[in-house]
Amino acid sequence: MKNQINISDFKHKALNWANQFDVCCFLDSNQYKDIYSAYDFMLAAGTAKELNASANQTFEELKTFYDQNKQWIFGFFSYDLKNETEDLKSENPDYLTFPDAYFFIPEYLIASKNGKIEILIGDNTVLKEIEAFKLPQQSKSKNLTIQQRLTKDAYKAKVEALKQHILRGDIYEINFCQEFFAENAEINPIHTFELLNDVSPTPFAGYFKSHGQYILSATPERFLCKRNQKLISQPIKGTAKRSLNQAEDLRIKKALRADIKEQTENVMIVDLVRHDLTKSAVKGSVKVDELFGIYTFPQVHQMISTISCDLDPSVHFIDAIKNAFPMGSMTGAPKVKAMKLIEEYEVTKRGVYSGSFGCISPNGDFDFNVVIRSILYNATAKYLSFQVGGAITYQCDAELEYEECLLKASAILKVLS
Repeated sequence: MKNQINISDFKHKALNWANQFDVCCFLDSNQYKDIYSAYDFMLAAGTAKELNASANQTFEELKTFYDQNKQWIFGFFSYDLKNETEDLKSENPDYLTFPDAYFFIPEYLIASKNGKIEILIGDNTVLKEIEAFKLPQQSKSKNLTIQQRLTKDAYKAKVEALKQHILRGDIYEINFCQEFFAENAEINPIHTFELLNDVSPTPFAGYFKSHGQYILSATPERFLCKRNQKLISQPIKGTAKRSLNQAEDLRIKKALRADIKEQTENVMIVDLVRHDLTKSAVKGSVKVDELFGIYTFPQVHQMISTISCDLDPSVHFIDAIKNAFPMGSMTGAPKVKAMKLIEEYEVTKRGVYSGSFGCISPNGDFDFNVVIRSILYNATAKYLSFQVGGAITYQCDAELEYEECLLKASAILKVLS
C-alpha cells in the first residue's frame, strides 16, 4: 500500500514509534541521489526472529539464517569479526560491550521511495498506529564531559611510529583511529540522532537500537551493496574542510581533486578493494567505475571511488561480504599486517566502529554502510563513544592528521555540546 505523506514529519513520528520496541533500525539516504539505493529510507521495528551469532561462526550462521528464512534481515557486523576471517585478535579494552554481530527479522517494515510510503512487513494498521502515536517529551542530555583517550602528543607520537613501519616496508598505509568518550552519559538517543542528522545529513545515515545499545550514525560511506548479480563498493579516502565562502569552497574542492597525496591514499585502497572483490567475482569482471570522485557534505568534501564486479554464481552473497570484510578504507595495505598494527597502536577495541550495518532483502540483495561519523551508546553502562581516524602514509604530517581527526569529529562534538 502506498500513501502520499509529509515525509519529514512522518520519519520523526515513525522513528519515535519504532523506538518503543527493544530493537529497531532506521536507514536514511537523506534524499541524496544514489543509483544503487533501493529506497529513500527504511524503518524496521520489533523482532520476529533474532540471530545472536556464536564466536567464530558469524558468517556461517548468518548464511543459514538467511537461507532458512529468505526474509528482510537487518543487522550489524563489528570490526572485530576480522578475527573470524584472519588469524587476528582483539585485546584492547572494550567499554561498550556490543556483540560482534546482531541480526533480526522485523515484525514491521516501512519503506519510502519518491515520497510514497510502502508497508513491506505488517499491514496498514501500522500507519494508523504511527499517526495516533503521542510523541514523548524530549529529555535533555546530561552529564556529558567528552574526553579523549589519547592526548595530542600521544596521537602524534603514534603516527610517527607508524610512519617508521611504512619506512621499513611493513605496510604502505594504515587507518589509525582515536576514541572520544563520555562516562555517566545520559542522552536521548533519538533526539541526539536527529540533531546529528540535521547537522550532518549523509547518504548512509542510520539509527540502530538493540536492547539498550545504540548506533547513531551520520556515515557518508557505503561498504558494499549487491544489486542482482552486481557487487558495488565505494571507499572514501581523501578529506577537505568546507568553506562558507563559495569561491574558496570551490577552490578547496578542486585542490582535493588534484591532491597527489590524497589520490595516492585513495588508489591504494581502490587496489585493496579490487583484490577483495576478486575473491567473489566472475573472472575479469572487477572494474573501477569512478576514480577520485569528489562528493560534498555539510562539513567536508570527500574523495570517493566506486569499484564493482559481477558476483560469481558459485559464491554465496554472505561469503562475498566476508571476503571483503573489514573494509579496506578502515584498515590499510597490506590488510592483515595493517590490522595487526591497528591492534598494537590503538588503545580501545573498535567494536562496531568501522564495522557496518544495513539490510539484506528476501532476494539476496543487500546494502551495508561503514560505521564512521557515528555515536555508539550503551544506555545501561551510560557509556558514550565515538572514534575518528585517517589514513597514515609516509608523506603525511602528524599535526595535519590530528587536525583532520578534529574536523571529522566536529559534527558530533557540535551535537553533543
